[in-house]
Amino acid sequence: MSPSLSNDDAPAIPGALEPTPGPSRRRSTAPRAVKSNLVAHARTELRILGEDRDTIRGLPHAIAYLERLLRFQPLTDLTDDPAEWIDRHAEGMTPIPLWQSNRNSEAFSTDGGKTYYLLSEQQAAGDIATTPLHHSKSVPQLAEAEEA
Repeated sequence: MSPSLSNDDAPAIPGALEPTPGPSRRRSTAPRAVKSNLVAHARTELRILGEDRDTIRGLPHAIAYLERLLRFQPLTDLTDDPAEWIDRHAEGMTPIPLWQSNRNSEAFSTDGGKTYYLLSEQQAAGDIATTPLHHSKSVPQLAEAEEA
């Protein structure tokens, strides 16, 4: 899921939140893509409540962030910042070096957070050998930042 939604991220609901066509407005004849049911529901309820269009547009955008936050998911890429990774081996929890992200609990790394895999992808792949490996966004370390 992407962290932001466009105004077109809700399924088309006939008459809901659609501008009334007038002499100077033309309706698009292009088919609308399949959209989020949550956004569609929010738009409908807010319209019924009498909220103005700007509020309605703003809240569906916020839904994407809120949905990720409620699932304890990060809003931005994971980084290789050591503060983002918990050394489970040092805690005595694993026999081999293994770090867990404190921003995304399903992200695990064997190299201190430079690369990581997701448990859900490992389960889908069936084994670690075919699990996709992600690269963390690199952040300048303290020593590097002082030299710059």
